Amino acid sequence: MSRQNSLPLRWLSTVAIAGCLTAGFIPFAQAQGLPGFTIFSGVERENQLSWRMDFDGEPGRRDRYRLRIPAKKMEFAVEQFSITYPDTYRGQFDPEAVEVKVDGDEVSLDEVTWDPENRIIEIYPQQPVPADTRVEIVLSEVRNPTRIGTHYFNAMVRSPGDLPLMRYVGTWILTIGRR
Repeated sequence: MSRQNSLPLRWLSTVAIAGCLTAGFIPFAQAQGLPGFTIFSGVERENQLSWRMDFDGEPGRRDRYRLRIPAKKMEFAVEQFSITYPDTYRGQFDPEAVEVKVDGDEVSLDEVTWDPENRIIEIYPQQPVPADTRVEIVLSEVRNPTRIGTHYFNAMVRSPGDLPLMRYVGTWILTIGRR
């Protein structure tokens, strides 16, 4: 076989091996449950909040969502967190299985309500959460929707002494069924 004829064969072999190696790493990367990099979401980059699903966001399965708010977004103390979600999201939440962690420590909650008709989860800590702290809202025992899709969950907060208006903090762009 001439050297010119073996060059395309070597190139094809190299591409095949690279493809196999790449395919082998995809499940590992997806198992992390991280949001990844979103380019065309309609939400400005500074308003996109990080999140994680502990059980890969499989449609129709139980999961745990870890919704994070960075300290720089916590400009004031917060006495109420509200999470709104779109009507396209048909999952279920358990208000008894909600936690709030501030700088890694769990905070006692006064009340958690879920209003499926208005698509909102309201969380009331017993004490206001201080400004400039990292917050993680943990929603356990979530039943993922049966259909795959991307859903925009909005974080809203109310501070002590505020008018009874919620302030927008950011958006978690959750994806169900990424595999």
